[in-house]
Formats: sequence, C-alpha cells, structure tokens
Amino acid sequence: MAVSALLAFSAAPASAEALKPFKDALFAYPAELSSGDSGRYRVIDYRELRDINERDQVPERRAWAKYVDTGVRSVQKDLVLNTDSGAVRHVAVGKSAGAAVIVLYLHGQGGSRKQGVDDFTFGGNFNRIKNLMAANGGLYLSPDFSDFGDKGAAEIAALIDHYAGQSPGAKIIVACGSMGGALCWKLAGRKDTGGRISGLMLLGSLWDESFFSSPAFRRKVPVFFGQGSKDTVFPVENQEAFFRSILAKSKAYPTRFVRFETGTHGTPIRMTDWRETLNWMLSAAP
Repeated sequence: MAVSALLAFSAAPASAEALKPFKDALFAYPAELSSGDSGRYRVIDYRELRDINERDQVPERRAWAKYVDTGVRSVQKDLVLNTDSGAVRHVAVGKSAGAAVIVLYLHGQGGSRKQGVDDFTFGGNFNRIKNLMAANGGLYLSPDFSDFGDKGAAEIAALIDHYAGQSPGAKIIVACGSMGGALCWKLAGRKDTGGRISGLMLLGSLWDESFFSSPAFRRKVPVFFGQGSKDTVFPVENQEAFFRSILAKSKAYPTRFVRFETGTHGTPIRMTDWRETLNWMLSAAP
C-alpha cells in the first residue's frame, strides 16, 4: 500500500476538468430512480441496510477497509494559521503550494476540523476526497472556525486567501455540511471570496435567498445540492424549492440536485460522489 500511495502522490497533476479516479466503482451512486430539469435533478435509490450496514464494519463508525487508503495520511498535517481574523486551526492534505485545485469542507453544528479528515466514518467518503486531492496535485482543507456567522466567515476567508496566494492558479471549491451551509452562503456574498470561489457544495444543508444578490451568483459559480428525502433538520422540499428558484432566475445556471430517497440528514455526506461532482464543477466554473 505504501508503494502505491507513493506513486499516486508523486503523479503529475491531472487537468482541472478531469480528476483521476479513486475507488469509483465503490463510491458510484446506486440506481437512479428518476430525473428532471434536463438531468440536473436526480433521485437516487438509498437503502440504509445496503449503504450503511453492508458498507461499514461498524455501522456509522468504521467503513470496511476496502473503502479507504490510509496512505494519504503521509501528506496530512494539523496546522494553525495566524490571520488578522484570529488563529485558524485546520487540517491540510496534499500540496500546500502550487495546488491544481483546493477543496474545503466546513462542518456543521457540533463538528470540528477532525470530522472532515476522519478516514472511516461516513462510509469512507472523507478518505476518498483526501485521496482524490492528493493524487491529483490538489489540496484539501478541513478547518475549525468560531461560529457560523460573520466571524467564522472572516476566518475561512482568511484561510482561503492564504492558500489561494500559495496556489494562484487553483480553482477553489467549498463544501458545507449541515449548518456549515450558513458559511457557504456568507462566503458567496463576500466581495473577496464571492469573487474567487469556483463552486459550492451544500450537503444536507440550508438555503439562503441572499445568494441571488451575491458576487458568486453574478459570476454563475456552480452550486451542488445533496439532500436526503427524510431530512428532519432541513426539509428536502425547501431545498428543492430553492434549487428551482435558481433555475427560475437563470435557466442556464450551473446547478445540480441529488435527492437520496429515504436518506436522512447525514446521508449526502456519506453518499455524494466527490469525483463526479468536482469534475462537473471544475469544468463549469467561471
């Protein structure tokens, strides 16, 4: 495993529009039940017995070994960045300078920077994004932040500014889980980050009408929504309505929605296909 990991991490960066595969067959979506909006809206079959109980050695705690490659820990560091907005603790995986693409994951209520780099929870899906970034000359960041308001947004903006300065050619994708979505929308609305980011991923998250007046919306930054149909925290109907309101503003707007039928609040974090989503975003980014 160490040899294969070394070869992967020393490989030349792929083009921004085509991240190389990593365990694609294991992480591919189950059957598509239906679709709409010219394929931009999809309903995916989700079954707890199959997608949790058969995928995890210990349900919701430890994925089976075939879903992960822990060799990526060799390019993982727990760091502190001192900024004008305060110290920002974060975990960085991959190239801290000269990265081809930068992906950030912002956790929800009660989470921490550790959630986004846990190799075995959520069916190994965080391990997959770590490996995708490391093998494609990219950088993955999982930070702590003070709150889901302006202070937290300022901290993340400072983190983005630092690493964007180290990798000026990188496209920047921000993925937000649950309440972390409040930061996604705030970053979209800021003049600095709204004019810089290349994509937003909302995973079991919330909506914000202020997006329509944001720099990110004016730039047509791609937006992905993943939502469980049985999410009791943020009802799927509300997120679907917001997705369609984006299309109502602009039929050509680059946005996609994946509904995991019978899935709950954490399902999109477990089930979203990182590689498919990122390849689309990188190709559609302004």
